[in-house]
Amino acid sequence: MLVFTSVVETAPERIDTLDETLFYRIAQGEKEAFCTLYERCRGAVFAYALSVLHSRDDADDATQDAFLRIRSAAHLYQPQGKPMAWILTIAKNVCLMQLRRRRHDAALPSEDMAVDLGQIADREDRIVLESAFAVLSEEECRIVMLHAVSGLKHREIAQLLQLPLSTVLSKYSRGLAKLRRELEEKL
Repeated sequence: MLVFTSVVETAPERIDTLDETLFYRIAQGEKEAFCTLYERCRGAVFAYALSVLHSRDDADDATQDAFLRIRSAAHLYQPQGKPMAWILTIAKNVCLMQLRRRRHDAALPSEDMAVDLGQIADREDRIVLESAFAVLSEEECRIVMLHAVSGLKHREIAQLLQLPLSTVLSKYSRGLAKLRRELEEKL
């Protein structure tokens, strides 16, 4: 149980407090603003892309493509207090386009999950967590990763995945319970 707690504790700084003026500055061509946005959000965008595409290479491509689209569309951003939702909507659209292009749903190779857990320095802890995450359904894994790694609130996840909030909450709770059981067995 201690191991799973370390994943949540090592999650990046919450990004729901992202400075919305970054988009205005990016639209004005300020490279530093774009770099700041990229550094603060790339982990969340990559985690989301990996949860959808199930391929590290495809997730890398989708992340880069999403940030290029964000940069070119920064002038269209309307401040509403939810910049991460806007960013992840762009990432979602990029991922859906990639899925349409390749027209098949590949299974997630176990070594790809290591990327999401790359913040865990101890190799044994990372291996235990990789096998623990293997017990989750695709949707449960996506919800747990979006909340724990990306720092999104359950309501934001529900909007992004177009699911009822109650479904997100139950899948999150069920996913955590599965992870606890798996980790207790492994430890």
